[in-house]
Amino acid sequence: MERSDRPGSTLPRRHLGRALREAREGVGFTLEQAAREMEMSKTALIRLEKGHNEKVKLRDVEGFGRLYELDDTHIEDLKELAQQAATKSWWNETRRLFRGGFTTYLRLESVASHLSTFQPSIIPGLLQSLEYTRAVEGPFFSEDTQEDLERRIALRIRRAAILTRRNSPASAEFLVHESALHTRAGSASVMSAQLRHMADMSTLSNVSVRILPFAAGFPGKWNPVLPYIILDFPERSREFRDEPPVVYTETTTGSMFFESAADLRIYREIHETLRHATLDEQRSRDLLRQIARRYTS
Repeated sequence: MERSDRPGSTLPRRHLGRALREAREGVGFTLEQAAREMEMSKTALIRLEKGHNEKVKLRDVEGFGRLYELDDTHIEDLKELAQQAATKSWWNETRRLFRGGFTTYLRLESVASHLSTFQPSIIPGLLQSLEYTRAVEGPFFSEDTQEDLERRIALRIRRAAILTRRNSPASAEFLVHESALHTRAGSASVMSAQLRHMADMSTLSNVSVRILPFAAGFPGKWNPVLPYIILDFPERSREFRDEPPVVYTETTTGSMFFESAADLRIYREIHETLRHATLDEQRSRDLLRQIARRYTS
């Protein structure tokens, strides 16, 4: 996926702009007031808040942060976004608990209208039970405390609310390789409960869970396929109405967003190819419950 000839990613610029606008509105500043305080034009501030500026000065981000009474940690996060906006590919090495690419992903996930996910080796986060999450969640960094670990676990569990909330729940299609069902995390009872939880979630009208069986081999021409999530956004959202679809991928050391139309086409083609090789929803549900029974038999 060639991206070396592309300008800086627009995603961190848009995220930075939205964060600055929210901070401005949070302290009650109008565009005119904030622009006057920062000695810039209203037009320049509008461009900044819409993510239209290819270059964002760190001193401007610092200045707005102080003006909007943000704490040092928040300001540093915004400055990191400004630095990411200047790079040709957006690769984030996460060095704190919630920061960088994953922090931005969580924000996008919370407002997405549809998610298309593939997971080859682990149960997708939005489908994880609490005990399964406890079994797979470990320290990321050497300085992690038990409190840090508990906060991450709580965050993972809270994320699933986007699928079950009363108002406008997100729809999601999860393609999960059968190997994830056989890779034990915790005890047999934890795995049994996890697979039953997945089967139950798949009965929701807005959630589809389809298993890619061992027998399917390696469908398509892009193998091996790493985990990914395609995020689509609601057209009627005030804040995200102009947000194009995004693909999110992650590894042990960082995360990456793919934004170009060409990349989106490839990932949608990959997803459709994998989908055609999966079991249908009822057979997937039956397999989940069958393997769940084996764990406790």
